[in-house]
Amino acid sequence: MAHKKVFMHTCCAPCSVFCIDSLRAEGIEPTCFWFNPNIHPYIEYKTRRDCLKEYLRTVRVRGVFVEKYGLDDFCRAVVSDIPNRCVNYCYRARMTQTALEAKRRGFFAFTTTLLVSPYQKHEELKAVCEEIAEMTGVEFLYRDFRKGFREGQKKARELGLYMQKYCGCVFSEEERYSRQILKDMERGVVEI
Repeated sequence: MAHKKVFMHTCCAPCSVFCIDSLRAEGIEPTCFWFNPNIHPYIEYKTRRDCLKEYLRTVRVRGVFVEKYGLDDFCRAVVSDIPNRCVNYCYRARMTQTALEAKRRGFFAFTTTLLVSPYQKHEELKAVCEEIAEMTGVEFLYRDFRKGFREGQKKARELGLYMQKYCGCVFSEEERYSRQILKDMERGVVEI
């Protein structure tokens, strides 16, 4: 598959580092696409977005940013099935928007920086992208970028990029602190 240009959904600057470098090494020029209505709270959304904008300027990569801070829509969409939110909402909503925007802009393929993270549900994400490719007629450019995760993170730190501590949604933020929350709950009521 020899694409010259690909439309790449981008969750943040650190995850894009290895993906951009890797695609460019193949002769593929990515256009990064910011559409992340699952990232909360707003200051986290804004920090990630602004860091990505600055990074793309420094590496001379084109970016398309759709401003949709979607806390209300996100909550409505996931409240009845929080454990499956990644596959049923986060992946599906973002990859559908990516493929449709890629089609509208004349790209032949789309991909995502989510494929770099060992913390994502990789096989489920791949299946959702393949399904959306079939539905939209835009090819899904699959790459297992996970092999470069540590390398990309190291380079991102060296560049001084904002390194987030959780996937993006409020539930992943809670999961980040799950051990501490359980410890606190074991204490029960405390009086001081």
